[in-house]
Amino acid sequence: MKSSKSCPTLLCILLFITLMGCKPNKASEPSDKTTTEADSPGYVDKAHNSQNALDWSGTYQGVIPCADCEGIRTSVTLSADGRFLRARTYLGKEENASLDSGVFNWDPSGSVITLQPDKGEPQMYQVGENILFHLDRDGNRITGDLADKYQLMKNKSDTRLENKKWILTELMGQEIASGEDSKEAFLIFHSESGRISGNNSCNLLNGSYELREGDRITIGKMAATLMACPDMQIADQLNQVLGTTDNYTIADGVLSLNKARMAPLARFRLEE
Repeated sequence: MKSSKSCPTLLCILLFITLMGCKPNKASEPSDKTTTEADSPGYVDKAHNSQNALDWSGTYQGVIPCADCEGIRTSVTLSADGRFLRARTYLGKEENASLDSGVFNWDPSGSVITLQPDKGEPQMYQVGENILFHLDRDGNRITGDLADKYQLMKNKSDTRLENKKWILTELMGQEIASGEDSKEAFLIFHSESGRISGNNSCNLLNGSYELREGDRITIGKMAATLMACPDMQIADQLNQVLGTTDNYTIADGVLSLNKARMAPLARFRLEE
C-alpha cells in the first residue's frame, strides 16, 4: 500500500499542469507593431526619392572611360520638362562635341533615368545628390578600379551670376560704349543648361561653362555666327577673353572676368 505522503506531490503536479493550460498562447497575444504598406515586399517610397526630393535639373559633366580614345568628355543637361541635351567629345580623336537630345524617363523607384535620344541607343543613369552614375546596359552600377570614372558631377550654380543679362562696359582696360557701328555686347549664363549665350558686338555667341568653388569658371570653346562687321576689334578681343578667363567677381552690379590675380580682362554691368 502506497504511503499517503505521495498525495501532496501528486496534487502539486496536477496544479502545475492546470496553470500551464490556462496561460495564454503567445501567438494569440496582440502585437504592438502595426503593419503598414512600407513593410510589404517591393515597397517604393514615392514621396522621398531622387525624383521628388532632389534638385536634379541642371548640367552634369565628367569624362567617361573610352576603349579606343583618351576618354569621352560628357555633358548631360536635364530639364524640368523631361527633356535632355547631351554633348560628347571623344578626346584624342575629335575637337568638336557631338550633340544629341531627346526625352528621359524615370523608373518606378524614382531613382534611375533612361535617356531616350531622338537617334541612337538609350542610356541609364542613377540620380544622386549633385551626381549621375553612368550605368551599364542592364542598369547596374559599374564597379572595379574605374568605378569613380563613371560619374558625372552637377555644375555648381551661382544666382548672382546666372540667368541675368550682363552688358559689356570695359574690355582690356578700355571703356566700351555701344554705337551705331556696333551691336550691344552682352552675355547670359543659363543655369539649367550650363550654356552661355550673347553677342560679341558683331556675332551671336553660344558655348558652355562650368562653375567651381571660389568663383572659378571654365568657359568652353565658343561658337559664333560668321557675320562681317566694320570693326571686329571688340568681337575678337572678347572672344579671346572668354577663352582665357578662369575666375570672376561680382560687386555692386558689376561682373568682372579675370585671369588669375591680374587686372580684370572685361567688366559688365547688370541690365536693369
